[in-house]
Amino acid sequence: METEGQIHSQGLRPEPCNDQSAATQQPKGLARVLTRIIDYGYLPPLRRFIPRQTFRYAVCGGGNLVLNWVLYALLYNVIIDKRFIDLGIVVVSPHIAAFLISFPITFFTGFWLQKNIAFRHSPLRSRTQLLRYLLSVAGSIVLNYVGLKLFVEICHIYPTPSQVLISLISIAYSYLMQKYFTFRGCEPA
Repeated sequence: METEGQIHSQGLRPEPCNDQSAATQQPKGLARVLTRIIDYGYLPPLRRFIPRQTFRYAVCGGGNLVLNWVLYALLYNVIIDKRFIDLGIVVVSPHIAAFLISFPITFFTGFWLQKNIAFRHSPLRSRTQLLRYLLSVAGSIVLNYVGLKLFVEICHIYPTPSQVLISLISIAYSYLMQKYFTFRGCEPA
């Protein structure tokens, strides 16, 4: 049995005080609506091959990826209008400026979706999950950078196929990190 100090040092929440355990509590509000919509697409043929939690992760991650693409395109083409931004001490290129604005938005939407839909039964505290999610995302960024350098500059593979390959590797890495690190102890949905 863990003491209160051990629970807090590991970032675990004490058991809920009500009759429902964390594993049986239903999502609330928007998370509940989105979970129902996602689960509606979890068709019987998929159930034989893909666990519900993995399906939810894939839909949430895919939706967040599309949100990132749309935000980036709007920022780059419309709001920033492909112009360099002079901040006085540094000039930011339009593609980097669009990334710097879209990244925090999709970082937090991705965290919220994964926490409240795919991995909602994790016993870890929210702030612990957020810190671990940040580390996981940082790892994905490093993996993308190193992978592109390796495939494009050393293996001489074209950039677009290299990005596709790295994206597939990064998706697998992200899922494993989120399941076994960020939202550790999460019971399957």
